[in-house]
Amino acid sequence: MIQIFKSLVQAHAVVIKLEKFAYPNGSGTIDNPATKPIRELKMIQQTRIPSIATLDDLATLVNYSLMDTLNCDPHAKTDGADHIPRQVFTGHYVPVKPTPLVDPEYVAHSKHLFHELGFADSLAETADFVRLFSGDMSHVPMPMRNVGWATGYALSIFGTEYSQQCPFRTGNGYGDGRAISVLEAVIQGHRWEMQLKGGGRTPYCRGADGRAVLRSSIREFLAQEHMHSLGVPTSRSLSLYVSKTQRVNRPWYSYTAQSGDPDVFISEAAAISTRVAPSFIRVGQLELFARRARSNEHPNAMEELEQIVLHLIEREYAAVIDKTLGLPEKVILLADEFCQRLTSLIANWIRVGFCQGNFNSDNCAAGGFTLDYGPFGFCDVFNPHFQSWTGGGHHFSFLNQPVAAQRNFQMFCTALRPLIESDQDYLPQLEAIQLGFSQVMQAKMEKMWAAKLGIGTFNSELFSEIQTLMVQTPVDYTIFFRELSTLPDDIEPLKKSFYNSTKEIEKRWSAWLTKWNLLICSAHVDSPCSRAELSRQMKLVNPKYCLREWFVVPAYQQANTGNYTLVRELQDVMTQPYAEQSQEMEDKYYKRKPPEYFDVGGLSYYSCSS
Repeated sequence: MIQIFKSLVQAHAVVIKLEKFAYPNGSGTIDNPATKPIRELKMIQQTRIPSIATLDDLATLVNYSLMDTLNCDPHAKTDGADHIPRQVFTGHYVPVKPTPLVDPEYVAHSKHLFHELGFADSLAETADFVRLFSGDMSHVPMPMRNVGWATGYALSIFGTEYSQQCPFRTGNGYGDGRAISVLEAVIQGHRWEMQLKGGGRTPYCRGADGRAVLRSSIREFLAQEHMHSLGVPTSRSLSLYVSKTQRVNRPWYSYTAQSGDPDVFISEAAAISTRVAPSFIRVGQLELFARRARSNEHPNAMEELEQIVLHLIEREYAAVIDKTLGLPEKVILLADEFCQRLTSLIANWIRVGFCQGNFNSDNCAAGGFTLDYGPFGFCDVFNPHFQSWTGGGHHFSFLNQPVAAQRNFQMFCTALRPLIESDQDYLPQLEAIQLGFSQVMQAKMEKMWAAKLGIGTFNSELFSEIQTLMVQTPVDYTIFFRELSTLPDDIEPLKKSFYNSTKEIEKRWSAWLTKWNLLICSAHVDSPCSRAELSRQMKLVNPKYCLREWFVVPAYQQANTGNYTLVRELQDVMTQPYAEQSQEMEDKYYKRKPPEYFDVGGLSYYSCSS
């Protein structure tokens, strides 16, 4: 287990002087991503002998806080046989029994997360574990429950409330259509919720089949662990299973298709991935109960809003919000803390070149971490308007994500407002926090850009020049900043990132590089450090590897034939994104996007991810 992290720890064996900005640790402070592998290594050393080797071991740790403390839909079926689309008018959750995969087969599990949780690697392929996490809850050991749960939520798109996407046009049929949580457990002092993606139909399925396919499941499985290794707060990947015989039809793109919308239907293997997080409460979930409270839809509407907000605090913010405080004080602290987490999250997305693609309020985790891995993408060519999803438009594009986040934060504050609306002492405080979001976001962005550039203080002139040059050249986002981290004296290393260049553009790059070198020298006059140390510091902020879609496509295509070699290779490489890896892996995964992959449907862009 120690060997897994050896090269990564060596790459991070430096004392960081950059200001911490990347990873919420639950205590209200922010850690640099470079410290994460060291923390994880210590955790592995502390749990070298796995304490959870069987499902019976895991069963001793279950604790169902959501089902035990919140309201069940009074019209739900207690046995969880609730798979037909219907309106859910009240309650925080619906008991649902997943629909098991037929003939499940092991594809992968996250060794890193297993080690953190104290799970034996062998557990992932035991019959009981496979059965549960491929959707069969019929034989779980006590005190595990043999029914899971799904939750409803509302939808806001870029700060505008919608209800017409619900088949009933009321908003009462919108929620977890194919995501079913199967257990909560307190493991090593931390609460984790485990949720099946593709676990079958729920009352919120809106007529769909409730399934995920192997293609999208592989993308999400790899992306979550990659983002965690990058130091970006995220839900985590536990396991991935595929049916050997069960297939579903999906719209997709034919080979080299260049149409915006899928042009064929294909048959794909059904799969279930399990994602893990402290909770899966979304901003849209708070919105749903706030909308009901504002319109007095039922007698318990305000009470249910208060319950879900307090439950969120207990699940995600207990370390920073004193439980003895009154509700108004808790609401203000919650808004302020979420503002800090969300702004840090977005700065980190942009730091590593990630574009969420569909950042509606229902895809925004109220705990302040990355939740949705549908139409996401990582920048190849730097473009402020980069967007993989054909439906995302400019409003969800790469460098507009701070604005999209602000709109989600606005909806978050709007959802909290009914709880303190009658208290004139606290309402102005909530409004001030909401209005201050853009200023906090700007400060986090400037700090992030300064760290990527290796300068102590953000320099707007220098940044404006480099942004223009990166677009006009254009450059590969990841490779450019990694090569800049070598502190080159000339532009030859930077040219590894250039997709196109001319003598004139290279002249401008040389002038910019001279100015940058002078600036980094002057920036460290008062706190001198060697160029080698500064280079190491920058490499802890600028990853070498990112999960490009054209790496993932061959992996899931190969997996469709039952060969998971590339999936596991990508898993290994992308969970060491800052490390200098073997020459073979560098040649394979540290390179620009080939010209033939541009503007290809299903590779450069997609209208769905299913």
